[in-house]
Amino acid sequence: MIAEVTVLERLAAAANILPPINSLYRWQGEIRLARETPLLLKTRRSLFDKLAERISGLHPYETPSILGTVPTFVSEPYETWVNNETAD
Repeated sequence: MIAEVTVLERLAAAANILPPINSLYRWQGEIRLARETPLLLKTRRSLFDKLAERISGLHPYETPSILGTVPTFVSEPYETWVNNETAD
């Protein structure tokens, strides 16, 4: 749902939905084990805050893991495509 909404709303140009994983983490003083599905969204830097806010509103977790990375190298055609498929 997050992948579809963010691409439809042009906050992300593409989404990679990875296979489910087991995550072990501490939450509110307890160790938890949960089955989670990692999601990679491709967007432009200027949309990160808006994208993160939208994900937070859609995600069932109180504090979802939302991380941004800046690629060292991006092909010009791919960068152009991402920019064209997202609304700034």
